Amino acid sequence: MLAPPRTVVRREAGLYALEQALQRRGFRHVAGADEAGRGACAGPLVAAAAILPEGKRGEIPGLADSKLLTAAARERVYQQVVAKALAWSVMIIPPTEVDARGLHVCNLAAMRRALASLTVRPDYVLTDGFPVDGLGAPGLAVWKGDRVAACVAAASVLAKVTRDRLMVELDSEFPLYGFAVHKGYITDDHTAALTKHGPCVEHRFSYVNVAAASGRGNRPPRARRPAERVMAAVPTLFDETASFDAAVTEPLLLPGAAEGTVGVASGEQPQPPASVVEDKAMEGEKR
Repeated sequence: MLAPPRTVVRREAGLYALEQALQRRGFRHVAGADEAGRGACAGPLVAAAAILPEGKRGEIPGLADSKLLTAAARERVYQQVVAKALAWSVMIIPPTEVDARGLHVCNLAAMRRALASLTVRPDYVLTDGFPVDGLGAPGLAVWKGDRVAACVAAASVLAKVTRDRLMVELDSEFPLYGFAVHKGYITDDHTAALTKHGPCVEHRFSYVNVAAASGRGNRPPRARRPAERVMAAVPTLFDETASFDAAVTEPLLLPGAAEGTVGVASGEQPQPPASVVEDKAMEGEKR
């Protein structure tokens, strides 16, 4: 039996070309996944997944990598993604979990959980940068996927807007750090605030700069955390007995939350790798 011809998707073909090529091959529901907050030293890690409709119905004016959009443009695109997506979900991973399990482990588990929580089963999965196994569907990691595939860009906007809103809320609780401005990333102002006030419970104590500012850099991340803060018990990514429904949180007040899923991911365990189908070749930048 002859193998199907190789599909080449050129970068200049546009943001929707990769999904359209997959759909022509029979993969109708193409899901994209991305995260926000990997480089931040404070606040949660947020992962999102989205499936856009086929054809013109799935095209969203102004959709692009969230990092390339202004805050106002991201809000407009966010509303369009929520309104048009066949399915979408958002997972929120608290800094305590990042410290306990490690950033990369939490990142992969959060994207996996976001994809598993979609109400429409994906036929194919595109992830930004990192391959994610255990999805039960063929998938491909795409370098700079949020600039190449529309569904990944949509997930990027969902994750970024959700996280930015959370950081604005945290700014009112911890006004000494300027979270509403820098969103927990390492800026000169954030570094100065860390040096002057020390870290708060929303900082990631596994990060070198936060550990140094805590004055307890030679201790494990859990031992560096402020002892006076009592953390609420919530299900985690690695809690086998927890159900996802129990982890859904309401304080986010995200428009359209009823159509998607917003919560702290829970109950996901590593799965055997799914088969990977690669039926396209990207031209241009390689990882």
